Amino acid sequence: MNAPLLPWLALASAFTLLPVQAQTMTTADVLVGSYTQGTSKGIYRLAFDSQTGKLDPQPRQVIDSENPSWLTLSKDQRHLYVVNENGPGQADATGKVSSFAIDGKTHQVTPINQVQSRGDEPTHSSLSPDQRFLFVANYAVHPEPGGVLAVIPVGKDGKLSGVVQTETHPASHVDAERQASSHVHSAVPTPDGKYLVASDLGADRLFVYRYDGSKEKPLEAAKVAFVELPPGSGPRHLLFSADGKHAWLTLEMAAQVAVFEYHDGTFKQTQQVDLKGDAQKNGAGGLHASPDGKFLYVANRGDANELLVFSIDKASGKLKEIQRRSVEGKEPREFSFDPSGKFVLIANQKSNAIVTVKRDPKSGLLGDTVQKIDFDSPSDFKFLSGK
Repeated sequence: MNAPLLPWLALASAFTLLPVQAQTMTTADVLVGSYTQGTSKGIYRLAFDSQTGKLDPQPRQVIDSENPSWLTLSKDQRHLYVVNENGPGQADATGKVSSFAIDGKTHQVTPINQVQSRGDEPTHSSLSPDQRFLFVANYAVHPEPGGVLAVIPVGKDGKLSGVVQTETHPASHVDAERQASSHVHSAVPTPDGKYLVASDLGADRLFVYRYDGSKEKPLEAAKVAFVELPPGSGPRHLLFSADGKHAWLTLEMAAQVAVFEYHDGTFKQTQQVDLKGDAQKNGAGGLHASPDGKFLYVANRGDANELLVFSIDKASGKLKEIQRRSVEGKEPREFSFDPSGKFVLIANQKSNAIVTVKRDPKSGLLGDTVQKIDFDSPSDFKFLSGK
């Protein structure tokens, strides 16, 4: 009597296994950086399900690191570089940069080495296209000594050497408190690999450097050495379009986005878009283009605490606002698209939470909140490709 039931039992077992297999195929690892003045230990490796849009709050790994506020991955994702945003008054008063190895199969993260950043509060970093140097933006909250752009050699094994070049910039002094000195907020290579562009909030300028990876000190001022921006605007983060013809820049203090045409080290501004809404205090933050390059997403902090969505005109790079959406928290330090492009993760630094919202890839619009998890002072996300 039992024999005829065996095929049905086997079939039932197969169906029971399917959800587990599907979940494995849709799960990605994401590295989360944070500030460690509270309970956070540093970097967390979490599992994210691109089918449900949910993070597993139980970490797969916790990597001890002091204030790892910005994460940079190598092209092959075998190495991770972290700015340790330390400065005066903190547990560690010295700005540093750390390197880690990432196992290609397990994504286990292990430390390689750490060097000083030669400045206070390093807040951003990027790799040269040839992966030979790491460019570090030392923001420096206090006017003395002020912000510094630092250049750090990177070995093929991911090991960092000491800083080989530093650059400083004159402040604009338009805002007596926030622009008394240089505050380098980001350093981004151009898509053609020929230049590096440093956004200096304290100077109201973009500084353009020609890059030559064959030299010990690889940066020198370009022919057009800087881009003048509106007084008191406070440039923060720069993003290039995938084709390298356009660029968008958040102006933190003015709560605006500047749009540029870009060609061979030169920028021509074509548009300036306000982020300001009903909130009294605004502050432009991170910005990212959608995976298909059709939409731009910008964080507006201050009292606004929202993400703005813009459609991008492909020919001109100009922006048209299509949505404002609350981040359901305070101070969205950074945000990221998941690998499927159907969800956005938001690091709400000052409300200690990661919020995930749905995204419609066709319209670009942000939808319902999928998940909100407690997380102390999140600051950045980097997704790792499949194992």
